[in-house]
Amino acid sequence: MTNSKLNLDFKKVAMAKQHAKNIAKDVQLFVEQYTTVAVERTICRLLGVDGVDQNGVPLPNMLVDELKHGGVLGEGIMFFLGNAMVETGLMPQQIAEKVTDNEIEITKLIIHSEQEIQEVLQPVVFQAICRINERKARRQHYLNTIGEGTKPYLYVIVATGNIYEDVVQAQAAARQGADIIAVIRTTGQSLLDYVPYGATTEGFGGTYATQENFKIMRKALDEVGEEIGRYIRLCNYCSGLCMPEIAAMGAVEGLDVMLNDALYGILFRDINPQRTLIDQFFSRVINGFAGVIINTGEDNYLTTADAVEAAHTVLASDMINEQLALFAGLTEEQMGLGHAFEMEPTLENGFLYELAQAQMTREIFPKAPLKYMPPTKFMTGNIFRGHIQDALFNIIGIWTNQGLQLLGMPTEAIHTPFMSDRFLSIENAKYIFNNMKNIGDEIVFRNDGIITSRAKKVLDDTISLLETLEREGLFTALEKGIFGDVKRSKTGGKGLDGVAKKSGRYFNSFVEKMKGKN
Repeated sequence: MTNSKLNLDFKKVAMAKQHAKNIAKDVQLFVEQYTTVAVERTICRLLGVDGVDQNGVPLPNMLVDELKHGGVLGEGIMFFLGNAMVETGLMPQQIAEKVTDNEIEITKLIIHSEQEIQEVLQPVVFQAICRINERKARRQHYLNTIGEGTKPYLYVIVATGNIYEDVVQAQAAARQGADIIAVIRTTGQSLLDYVPYGATTEGFGGTYATQENFKIMRKALDEVGEEIGRYIRLCNYCSGLCMPEIAAMGAVEGLDVMLNDALYGILFRDINPQRTLIDQFFSRVINGFAGVIINTGEDNYLTTADAVEAAHTVLASDMINEQLALFAGLTEEQMGLGHAFEMEPTLENGFLYELAQAQMTREIFPKAPLKYMPPTKFMTGNIFRGHIQDALFNIIGIWTNQGLQLLGMPTEAIHTPFMSDRFLSIENAKYIFNNMKNIGDEIVFRNDGIITSRAKKVLDDTISLLETLEREGLFTALEKGIFGDVKRSKTGGKGLDGVAKKSGRYFNSFVEKMKGKN
C-alpha cells in the first residue's frame, strides 16, 4: 500500500508485521515438533478411512487411539498405516475395519523399510490430492461460467439444527441475494474430540458439522446457484478439537470459507493452546491447498473487552494470524482476517472511530478479503435501533471495501433469525451498497482529524503490544489475558493429552504435497 487515506506510516506497519512474523515463527518452531490425535485422524481421512463402528465411533478415532494407547502417537499414523499396507496388501479403509474388529494390531506388525512404506502410500496420497483438485476445478468452473456476487460478499447464517431445514433457509437466502451461507455449528461441537457421522437433524443452536451435511448443503447451493445464475459460497467451522479433520472434509466436499482460528478456540472454548495451535497449522495447510478462504475470530475479542480500549489487540492478533497463515501456505487473498463494529452506540463520534479502524485494517491488509462482523454486543431487542446500527455497519463496509460482510439481523438478541429477518438485512445491505458504491473513492480524510488520529494511535499501540509479545512469546501473552481479557494457561484447557512429540521416523506427506514442496 503506497497511498494511505489515513496517512499511515507504512514503515511502522512493516515494523509491526516483522514483530508479528517473529512471534509467529516462534510458534511455528514449536508446532513443527509435535503432532496430535486430530492431525493423525485427518491423515486417516485423507487416505480414505471413513465410517463408524457398531458403537458409532469414527474409524479414524479407532486407528489413532490404538497408537495413542500404545504410546507411539509420535511415530505417526502414516508410518503405521503404510507399514500395514506393505505387510497385508490391504488398503487403509480395509485395515481400519480389521483394526476395529480386533483382527490386526497395526503397532505390532513386522516393520518394513521406509522406502517400501513411502512407495505403497504414494498412489493413495496422489488420489487424495486429485480428489481435492477436482473440487477446486468444479468451483472454478462455476466462477468462470455463472460468476458470483461482488465484494463485500453478503454473508448470512442458517442455524436450525436440522440440515434439511437449513437447506430450505439457505436456498431462500441465496434467492434473496446472499453470497455466502454459513451453517452455524451446533453448540458444543468444538469440544468434541471426534467428528459425528452422517446427516443430522437434532443440533442445538446450530447444525452438526459432518461430511454428509457438507455434501447435502453443497449440492443444495449448487442447485440454487445454477437457478439464479450466481455461485453461492458455503462456510462452516473448522475450529475446536477437530480443526484439521473438518478442514479435510470441507476440502473434499467443496466448502469455500472456513472459520479457522486457534486463538478463538483458546479464548472462548478453553481449548489447550498447544493442542490447537498444532492442529491449526495442518488445517490451514489443507485450506490453503483447497483454495478456501479462512475466517479468523478477532471480532470476538470486542465482545468481552472494550472496543475503544482493545482495538489494538484486534490488529495485533490479525497481524499474528496473517503470519501464521503464511507459514501454512495460505495466500493473502485467502485470509478473511476478523474485525468488528462493536462500539457502544451512545459513544460520541463512535462511527468515526469505527470508520478509522475499518479503513486502517483495509490499508494494512490490502489483499485480504477482510471479515467484518456486525454489532452484537449492544443489540438490545429494539429492532428499530438495531436496524440502524446494522445500516451504519453496512455503510462502513462499502466505504472501506471489506471482503466478507456478515450481516446483522434486526432481531439480534431476540431469537434465531426468521427468513423474513434475513430478507430485511439483505435488503438493507444491498440498498446501501448500491447507493454508496463509490463513496470510498470520493471522500478523503483530514490529516489531523479524528479518524486519522484514531488510526495512528491504534497502530502505535499495536506496535507496543507486539514488541511485548515478541519478548514474552504468544503462550505467555495468552496466560496474561492480553486478548479479549481472557487468561489461558499453556497447560490448561481441553485436549493436551492428545499431543505427542514427533519421533525421528515421523512423516506427513500431505504437508509437503499441499505446500508444493514436491
